[in-house]
Amino acid sequence: SEMCIRDRDQYLFNTSLLENIRLGRLTATDEEVIEAAKKAQCMEFIEKLPQGIHSMAGDAGKMLSGGQRQALTLLMATMVPPQLLLLDEHTAALDPATAEKVLELTKKIVDENGITCLMITHNVQSALNLGNRTIMMKDGQIVMELSGQRRATITTEELLRAFQQQGLDNDRILFSAE
Repeated sequence: SEMCIRDRDQYLFNTSLLENIRLGRLTATDEEVIEAAKKAQCMEFIEKLPQGIHSMAGDAGKMLSGGQRQALTLLMATMVPPQLLLLDEHTAALDPATAEKVLELTKKIVDENGITCLMITHNVQSALNLGNRTIMMKDGQIVMELSGQRRATITTEELLRAFQQQGLDNDRILFSAE
């Protein structure tokens, strides 16, 4: 059923997984939702749930792991491929192995759909491994932009030194370097 945008926050993860995924495209049929979940490799964990895709996420999605919630949210956001996908620290709360899986899924969905994606991250390795431009900002201003050959050859250590030169070195960046 149709719902107002303002109702989505209260609705998110408080109904079945099928209905949650459908929030990405309210007109999607059950078959289209299932096909999208398969394509996004979400059906692997969904099929293990007691009622599969009809399982209730309940209690704001607490029955799902952080990585599963992020994968479903990414799937929902790309049911209708957007012109621009904004990802703000979308792996920050995940353990390294789960974060890697979510990043792989992100790359797959972005590449397959030709989506322009802006990913904000403090993970230096992700900033270099994903996409085709890395931009460093300080106080709302671009202080460094890497693309092309320079971006392809810069090391994590060199990028960390550039962060430090800009006065941006903090534990959050340094511990995200691996």
